[in-house]
Amino acid sequence: MTSKFGKSAIAYSVLIDALKAKFGDDIVRLEVHERKAGAANEIQGHDLWVEVARTAFRPFLEELFTYDFVNFHVISGDDMGSGAKDNVALNYHFSLFQRTKKGRIGVSITVQVPKSDLSMPSMHDLLPGSEYSEREIREMFGVDFVGLPNKALVFLPEDWNEEIKPWRRDATGPAPEIVRELS
Repeated sequence: MTSKFGKSAIAYSVLIDALKAKFGDDIVRLEVHERKAGAANEIQGHDLWVEVARTAFRPFLEELFTYDFVNFHVISGDDMGSGAKDNVALNYHFSLFQRTKKGRIGVSITVQVPKSDLSMPSMHDLLPGSEYSEREIREMFGVDFVGLPNKALVFLPEDWNEEIKPWRRDATGPAPEIVRELS
C-alpha cells in the first residue's frame, strides 16, 4: 500500500477529517486525548479512540495503511455483560508515525462483537505480529478470527476445556469452584 503522505507525519486533525469523510456513520464514537510527558508536562502527541461498526473494521485498518505503516501493539477486550450490551468489546491498539517523537498518533479502534456471532476478520495478513494477540483473545473470550492460520492455545494448558473462556463474565466464564484466590 502506498502512503498518501510519504514519510512525513500529518496532524491528527487532518487524519480525523479524512477518516470522518471516508467512513461517516460507520464511526460510532471518536475521542481525542492529549499525550503529555516530561518535567514540563508538555503535549507530546495525541491518541485517537475510535469505535467503528464491525463491518468497517477491516476497511478502516486498511485506510490507516495509506497514511503510514501501522504499528500494532495489542488487542484488549472486555465482556460488556448481558442484556442490551451482550457484546465483547475489542480494542485494537496501533500507532502511526512512530518514528517521529511529536508526530506519533496513537489509534485505538474499538469494535463491538455480539456474543451471538463472535467472529472478526483476522489482520494477520496485514500485520503478522498480531497472531499471538488474536490467539489470546480467541482463547480468553471465544472470538474467532477468520483467516488466522494458527488458532492453537497460547496461555492455557493443552488439555484446557475450550468451552470455558477465562475472561468472560457470563456462563462461558470459569465456574467459581475452579477459580483460585491469589491472596
